[in-house]
Amino acid sequence: MITVHHLNNSRSQRVLWLLEELGLPYEVVRYQRNAQTMLAPPELKAVHPLGKSPVIVDGGYTVAESGAIIEYLVERYDDDARLRPPAGTPEKHRWTYFLHYAEGSMMPPLLMKLIFDRVESAPAPFFVKPIARGIAGKVKHSYILPQLRQHLEYLEGELGRHPWFAGADFTAADIQMSFPLEAAASRGGLDAAAYPRLAAFLARIHERPAYRRALEQGGPYELLR
Repeated sequence: MITVHHLNNSRSQRVLWLLEELGLPYEVVRYQRNAQTMLAPPELKAVHPLGKSPVIVDGGYTVAESGAIIEYLVERYDDDARLRPPAGTPEKHRWTYFLHYAEGSMMPPLLMKLIFDRVESAPAPFFVKPIARGIAGKVKHSYILPQLRQHLEYLEGELGRHPWFAGADFTAADIQMSFPLEAAASRGGLDAAAYPRLAAFLARIHERPAYRRALEQGGPYELLR
């Protein structure tokens, strides 16, 4: 039995979705973020030294990092290759690229925006707050927001070439890309008027039965706001 160490409102929601797409049995061990810091609880360090989520335990294997977990599960359990293109094809190269792009390229500016948004809104002495807001606003408008627009425009163009990120068919690359795009829709400037293909992608994945079952298993998922 696969065990998923699941943190609320986190990347581990993708792992539950993949397991539902694969039709695999699994159990969920739930953890809640600290309401003030939004950090994972220290109990997760008993599972993996970094104390992060997602982490899965499958027999004797403990696997961390979303992309590594997705690769592991697909390689081990996707016997009919529904969620990965054939090796050596252009689609497989795109599949591998987007599996790594999601966290390596798309998530850093989204995380930076979250941090600087909090700097702008954090309590501070009245004489410090204007300075903190000014610095945060300058960083956001000179660097973070242009970076996010560049990524969203790039991805909007990619979905103009193919309906899914690896090509014509839905794959695990789309599962991996779901989290940064949901984060972008929540706080990163992804709106339907400016990026209709990305908005349509999110609407399609949200209608998948396996996605909905994963939400039932994982609990409230505030990135969908």
